[in-house]
Amino acid sequence: MYRFRIARRPERLAAACLLVAAWSAMAGAVSAQSWPVKPVRMIVPIAGGGSTDAIARLVGTRLGEAWGQTVLVENRPGGSTMIGAEVVARSAPDGYTMLMATSAFPANFSLFSRVPYKLADFAPISNVAESPNVLAVHPSVPAKNVKELITLLRSRPGQINYGSGGVGGSTHLAAELFKLLAKVDITHIPYKGGGPAVTDLLGGQISMIFGNLPAVLPHVKSGRINVLAIASAKRSPTLPDLPTMDEAGVRGFEASTWAGLLMPAGVPQPVIAKFWADLQKIYAQPDMRERMATGGFEALGSSPKEFAAYLDQEIARWEKVIRAAGIKAE
Repeated sequence: MYRFRIARRPERLAAACLLVAAWSAMAGAVSAQSWPVKPVRMIVPIAGGGSTDAIARLVGTRLGEAWGQTVLVENRPGGSTMIGAEVVARSAPDGYTMLMATSAFPANFSLFSRVPYKLADFAPISNVAESPNVLAVHPSVPAKNVKELITLLRSRPGQINYGSGGVGGSTHLAAELFKLLAKVDITHIPYKGGGPAVTDLLGGQISMIFGNLPAVLPHVKSGRINVLAIASAKRSPTLPDLPTMDEAGVRGFEASTWAGLLMPAGVPQPVIAKFWADLQKIYAQPDMRERMATGGFEALGSSPKEFAAYLDQEIARWEKVIRAAGIKAE
């Protein structure tokens, strides 16, 4: 019977290790060149029909065309997006499952006492698009700009209410950030979605919201809602005369809704590199940015390294806000 013997000499062992590493690198390169060879799942952790879902389907369609494979968009709503995110975190790191994460993703780590995954369970690919929130008030509110609104709120602590799309959502956290930075006291009225909150703002049942731009824009144009500032770091091409919150006097304020792609941790780096390179080609298509702008989003296309750093910043930033405001989603 033939017996295998393990090399005892250090130089032989080192050579064997180098050979294994070379084979692994070659296998990774081959898999990246041929990937994908079958349909890829894109998990969207919210219900279909919204603006983020529309962005996911647009990006998914373009990726499918570039890859010559179908990108299957699968909605897995629930658990403040944690149900869909867990599906991806527990998936095989083979490059065939991705998550279209939303701005709820970093906040959930502080909102909930138990999150069924860690940030380290994911490989960031790119922050694909961003849509700013805007500070909007009912016309009956006697404030023409942010400074006048802050003066009004400080004169009537706790008496003026604001609506949001739900506890822990981007519109709720934006208002809580405003409370902290502007040193005002306003009363939260949570709704089951941003649409009902906008409806009650139109009816005067609530006085103000930090609403997502696509949701409030038609009512701004009709004059039924007044907008005082935009919550992004820079002005929006859609409303170029509208100042940012920072310009309006609330320094350091930024609270946008975004959508970004992640894969399970452990996906080969060559696959991640190819994925991001293909995204850049898609963003270079003449109509891509126009299509996103129609839905109220700005195309981003950040690199995996940039997106990873952004997620770290978002987790730290919203942890401070959530703890200071004492918010619990459970």
